[in-house]
Amino acid sequence: MHTHTQEHSEAGHIGAPWSCIFEVCWQHSVFPKCNLTLSPFPCLLRTGLWASPGGHHGSPVLELNVGGELYTTTVGTLRKLPGSKLAEMFSSSAKAYTDAEGRFFIDRPGTYFGPILDYLRSERLPTHHIPEVYREAQFYEIKPLVKLLEDTPQIFGEQVARRQFLLRVPGYSENLELMVRLARAEAVAARSSAVLVCAVRTEEDAVLCADALRVLEAEKRSVVKFGPWKAAPQVKDLLDCVKMDITAQGYQVHYEQFSERTLRTKHLGYFYTFVFIWW
Repeated sequence: MHTHTQEHSEAGHIGAPWSCIFEVCWQHSVFPKCNLTLSPFPCLLRTGLWASPGGHHGSPVLELNVGGELYTTTVGTLRKLPGSKLAEMFSSSAKAYTDAEGRFFIDRPGTYFGPILDYLRSERLPTHHIPEVYREAQFYEIKPLVKLLEDTPQIFGEQVARRQFLLRVPGYSENLELMVRLARAEAVAARSSAVLVCAVRTEEDAVLCADALRVLEAEKRSVVKFGPWKAAPQVKDLLDCVKMDITAQGYQVHYEQFSERTLRTKHLGYFYTFVFIWW
């Protein structure tokens, strides 16, 4: 009697006359209890169905496990866009990863793979979770879908309007990281943390609040300074962006105008307190 390993090895060297028979048996579950560890994908390769999904055999039907979500589709659908990463995953040279049930496994968020398949099947655009589907379309390199999603108001507003503005704010990303570090440093045995922010839109504003910054530095107060920037959005727009991006990291945060008497009234419009709530 052969061991499972031996069966696997012999199956891997089935001669050409028998490969098609083996493929049919596999697909129709003729071997439901033989506990073979052989993935169905090598069978597809041997029979030529994988290499020629448009051939006379038709395009094979596959079950996919994408991050725990199960999908059923065809090789032809997955390879509809040659040159995409998704098509490459199902090329004859790609290494197949399968789950315990023999389904092809992709370690990506499964919830948003459905809209990718819908587009490949019928060119239907998603109407929900646009940013998440956009991110997955970029990962799988579904370029026509990426371009179409970039024209939607949600992605267009983020990529062309908001992101382009933030690129004009010097050190924006670094300042966000600094704010989070300062807030976490003050979180020990505290319900909330306060981070002081200075936002100046123009060079003239920067000159006007320079004295106030020196006063705060003399008091050993940490201040995160944004600006100046050369773009139309105002200080409130920047503050809203900061709140949005910190909230997107999972923090509960809000901002309010700095009101301590340490500063002169004319300087207060440049300073804001971001409050991080921990519990």
